[in-house]
Order: sequence, then structure tokens, then C-alpha cells
Amino acid sequence: MSQFRVGIGNDIHLLVEGRRLILGGVEIPYERGLLGHSDGDSLTHAITDALLGAAALGDIGSHFSDLDTRWAGADSLVFLRHVRGLLEDLRFEIANIDATILAERPKMAPHVAEMKTRLAGAMGIDQSQINIKAKTNEGLDAIGCGEAIGAQAVALIVVQTNGL
Repeated sequence: MSQFRVGIGNDIHLLVEGRRLILGGVEIPYERGLLGHSDGDSLTHAITDALLGAAALGDIGSHFSDLDTRWAGADSLVFLRHVRGLLEDLRFEIANIDATILAERPKMAPHVAEMKTRLAGAMGIDQSQINIKAKTNEGLDAIGCGEAIGAQAVALIVVQTNGL
């Protein structure tokens, strides 16, 4: 008997000069990067939040506070690996992730395959269990004006209850 659980994640960061643009664990050539306490990887943060939500384990801020200097400049894939461990301890398995990057530019399509590789590795799942889409905001709001990049994610996890 299996129990399915769903979580939703959302994250947004401002684009600023002097930072690298990291999304899905991939450095993307661009003149600006995402402002954040860690590497600002809004895609990985959204996926992390979706997984935490599905397992009812709070949110990314409760596990990786921006007040904790350990996480200053941290690679966000570390967060995802940690959450994977929490899920395994609770006997949850990741069934699939569906994520959307919201950005006017740069173009994301050339980087999606590498993002899937990095994210799958961090979560210990097959790339076929991850879907990543990229959308613009049609010139609307901070994302549409090229001032920010956001991401949304949905995670499905399953726990094996062994007939209990």
C-alpha cells in the first residue's frame, strides 16, 4: 500500500550585477546573477520547498536560515541533498518533480538537460522523473521586466507503508 503526498514550491530572486546566474545547479552565462544569501538558485529552492512541503517538514527557511552564516554563498544543491536524506529517513521516495522557470532572459532551453542531470543527481532519482519548463512573463511584473527570475515546482512523493 502506498501513500502519495504533493508539495508546492515557489521562489523568486532579484537579478543583480556582480553575481553568477545559477539555476538548477548550472551556471548560465549572463551579465547578472540572482541575489540571495546562498547562490540564489530559485529553481533548486522551489524544488526544495516542494519536497519539504510534501513531507510536511516546513520550508527552506526553517532548515537553511538566511541568518546562518554556514549558508552564505552555499551551493543550493547541498540543500536538496539534505532534504533527500530527510525524506529517506522518513521512508519517502520522490516520484516526480514538475518545475517551471519564470524568466524573460536569458533563454533557458539550452541549459535544461544539464539542470535535469544535476538535480536528478542531488535527489538520487532518474532524469525521467524531472520535468523543467521555462516561461516568460510576457513583459509583466519584475520577472517580465527582466529584474528577477522565479521558479515554481510541484513534487509528488510516496511512502511505502508495507500494508500497515
